[in-house]
Amino acid sequence: MNGRRDAGFLLGLQVVILFGHRTVNSVEPPNIISRSEWGARNATGPIKNLSVGPTPYVLIHHSDTGGCITQALCQAKIRLIQNYHINVRHWGDIGYNFLVGEDGNVYEGRGWDKHGAHSKFYNSKSIGICIVGNYTRREPNVAAVRATKQLIAYGASIDKISATYTLLGHKQTAPTLCPGDKLYELIKSWPHWSPTT
Repeated sequence: MNGRRDAGFLLGLQVVILFGHRTVNSVEPPNIISRSEWGARNATGPIKNLSVGPTPYVLIHHSDTGGCITQALCQAKIRLIQNYHINVRHWGDIGYNFLVGEDGNVYEGRGWDKHGAHSKFYNSKSIGICIVGNYTRREPNVAAVRATKQLIAYGASIDKISATYTLLGHKQTAPTLCPGDKLYELIKSWPHWSPTT
């Protein structure tokens, strides 16, 4: 083949490879429990959309409550968190986009594309993920860690999270101890964690 045909062939091959990568390289979603399944209340008003998409930040939180290792207990705790956020904080809905239990399930909070209420200066441009429990003196279990990582990877695969996202702990964006010392040290080893905001 001549140079022009070689270049055309290579360009076509690149298109096929890129297209194939886009459709074949799907990431298995975690088990996501919908709002209706965990018994969420309706938001008290409209929830704004994120200001940018796919979002460039993922923020990790802990709930600073007891943990949960069964779906029934996780659902009950998440309902309590939502009630606290609505009734006491007056946030209109649960503050996080997603919550993760040590039962290995992901629970839909505000969901993809929605403005959160989890870190003031990042609410409009991040996905906030809360692992239910207090991780000051211990790490979350393997099931929770796996589900959290899977959720992030899945979000990136469906263009809800930027492929070049920055992962942060809540304490990097606000004066707080969240997500707890042990969880914060753990996420430093995860892909895309950054020491700077």
